[in-house]
Amino acid sequence: MAKLLVTGASGFLGSYVCELAQARGWQVWGTYYRQCPRLAGISLQPLNLADLAAIAALLQAVQPDAVIHTAAQSKPHVCQRQPEITYPINVTAAVRLAQLCAEAQIPYVFTSTDLVFNGEAAPYGEADAPTPLSHYGVQKAIAEAAILAAYPLATVCRLPLLYGAATPTASCFLSAFVSKLQQAEPLCLFTDEFRTPVSVTCAAEGLLLALQTSGILHLGGTERLSRYDFGRLLAGVLNLPETRLTASLRSQVAMPAPRPQDVSLDSSRALALGYQPQSVRVALAKILSAAAIASPAE
Repeated sequence: MAKLLVTGASGFLGSYVCELAQARGWQVWGTYYRQCPRLAGISLQPLNLADLAAIAALLQAVQPDAVIHTAAQSKPHVCQRQPEITYPINVTAAVRLAQLCAEAQIPYVFTSTDLVFNGEAAPYGEADAPTPLSHYGVQKAIAEAAILAAYPLATVCRLPLLYGAATPTASCFLSAFVSKLQQAEPLCLFTDEFRTPVSVTCAAEGLLLALQTSGILHLGGTERLSRYDFGRLLAGVLNLPETRLTASLRSQVAMPAPRPQDVSLDSSRALALGYQPQSVRVALAKILSAAAIASPAE
């Protein structure tokens, strides 16, 4: 049985990748930093990404056949306020993993973001040059280039806004949206910020598919939506009135990290490889019917 090492197994995306890979027949090893996730049948190891020696030791011990690197400090406001602390995690560790995978000649998939773009020329294809606005976007763009320079056979997957059921160790904005809509609490959403959201399950499928290719791969959904548009679809699936939503403008809200207006992704290459994102409405209906949407345990 082939071994897959997934960093960030306690994170939102990483936990879904672990479970899906296991269902697909991989022997999965997952890493976490502080909180050990509850993932049955998966070998879990603590890992501090700031410790490069620990990264090398883990790969030497596990001897994986492939690596999917989802671990990161993915909160833009944290990166904006603490770039010197987050750079080693988001850049240095990711590049070191690429070097180790190159030495072992095994597939390496790195998760990047649509926020490497400034939002002025959407939709973005893989050949479009990064133009990040925030420290988070800058760090991911630097990591992308350095990874592909160190290991041209690596795969850089740019991901959009992800949504799905929260896990015991990772939250998702969807939980709060559902709660507020159901309780008729104010839910104020931007109408002037656009992305191509995709369910976390679909993103996990895309990352496993990415093990079969190399270069840059966009894993966006097929719909360009604002947060307000997303909220309207969610209200419809919940059979709740759209009047519970309030429209607002991102451009009028001060934020620690600058956010681009439109980072919609063109994912034609992934679609040609077999990537099959569902419509947001269909995906939301499946998520809401499969499990209760609740916040993770404290």
